[in-house]
Amino acid sequence: MIYSMTAFAHLELKKAWGNAVWEIRSVNQRFLETYFRLPESFRHLEMGLRERLRQALTRGKVECSLRIEFNQAENKGVALNEGYAVQVIEALKWLQNTAGQGEINLVDILRVPGVVDTQHQDLDAMSQDVLQGFEQILAEFIAMRGREGANLHALIQQRLDSIAAETAKVQAQMPCILQWQKDRLQQRFDELNLALDPQRLEQEMVLLAQKIDVAEELDRLQLHVKETTAILNKGGAVGRKLDFMMQELNREANTLASKSINADITNSAVELKVLIEQMREQIQNLE
Repeated sequence: MIYSMTAFAHLELKKAWGNAVWEIRSVNQRFLETYFRLPESFRHLEMGLRERLRQALTRGKVECSLRIEFNQAENKGVALNEGYAVQVIEALKWLQNTAGQGEINLVDILRVPGVVDTQHQDLDAMSQDVLQGFEQILAEFIAMRGREGANLHALIQQRLDSIAAETAKVQAQMPCILQWQKDRLQQRFDELNLALDPQRLEQEMVLLAQKIDVAEELDRLQLHVKETTAILNKGGAVGRKLDFMMQELNREANTLASKSINADITNSAVELKVLIEQMREQIQNLE
């Protein structure tokens, strides 16, 4: 299975001590970048959580946030650090007098880290609940990336099938195109009343056929389609490999266009480039 780098997951935990809300979102990124927004009481979990993401993901800009709402009925061990609260209030008063404006909000004072002493709460048990919740949301997050990746897989495979069909069409047209070019050249000679030695004419036609021969490009296009399909079916972190394959496919399509002497071949080359560009845009979303 292949995975998209774009996903979102939300999980709400309801426990006796309160509610915890986890959210994980990610967007495209060349490498893996992780960002955490955690309450101060749970900041010590960040390093372990960051390592857990590195184990589970390869690419993407991933943002994780945790919101906590404590249940006051269960929070009997909460105590006010009176000495520290007085220091905070005195500092706020000094700032108020110095600035000559502003109001002291008691709720804001309670939010200052250290003013409310939560040491009597069982932080270890709460941390365990939060970590279990993170594992749940991470599994959901990865599953969503997988579902999106499956959709992208189908879209890319459709384009690959179209490229294979377009390549086969060009291969089938080549004998007729070569004969058309030979007849066109002979007609031009007849119009100019040029009598060329048949052997010389054959040599010129061989040189022309070599110049416009696209068999090698068509063969490589087919090989690249097979390789890209194999990478898709293998799954995992394949975004960079597929991006490289798009460069190879585009190179062959450009060469095919440069050798074209027929409007049908030119149209096919343009169609190939459009299909490749569509795949490239989708592959930018893959891990």
